Amino acid sequence: MEQPGLGLEPPRVGQPSAAEELIPQAPTLSGLRDAAAGCRACDLYKTGTQTVFGEGGEHASVMFVGEQPGDREDIEGKPFVGPAGRLLDEALAEAGIDRKRVYITNAVKHFKWKPQGKRRLHQKPNAAEISACRPWLDAEIALIKPTILVLLGATAAQALLGRDFRVSLQRGQFIERPGLPLMMATVHPSSILRAPDDESREIEMQAFVQDLRRLAQRIKGS
Repeated sequence: MEQPGLGLEPPRVGQPSAAEELIPQAPTLSGLRDAAAGCRACDLYKTGTQTVFGEGGEHASVMFVGEQPGDREDIEGKPFVGPAGRLLDEALAEAGIDRKRVYITNAVKHFKWKPQGKRRLHQKPNAAEISACRPWLDAEIALIKPTILVLLGATAAQALLGRDFRVSLQRGQFIERPGLPLMMATVHPSSILRAPDDESREIEMQAFVQDLRRLAQRIKGS
């Protein structure tokens, strides 16, 4: 069933998603995590090592939403523990935000990848996979009730703000949508890691930190 007030399109009659069927009637964070471990709503469970659910304070005022777990996250079962996660930690510290006081999750809970030799290369999740996983994200939002959602990268932003949303045009701005917490979109830390050289990477990092400082100011003022 549709989570009230979260701006979802109602499911087609008689065709509830596998994720919706698994969500407990009276969810808790640990209950949601346990239920998501058995999710088969899309085919990504076949190649992912495990479901990687969100982590953080159950009543955190800020929720960060990324795209999907990466290789390291898939192995460890925790969000943002790989290279992008370490960069996020660094940026949060520089902006004066305590990671232990925020909740961090992804729009998609399984790692989508393709093999290249011995490596597993990230692949962008498609619209069907994002939609299949959406009930878990909505359940996290409904349970934690964050004051602000920070959308990291295009996949997370478009999952909640629509396919036409462009992070490059509205990054760092606070955005209101009916039935959702206040939102801010910015780049995904992995995009900074892909910068072509050290100078570009430093410029991108400082822009990211500036977005997070704007977030920190908003948190203090709320």
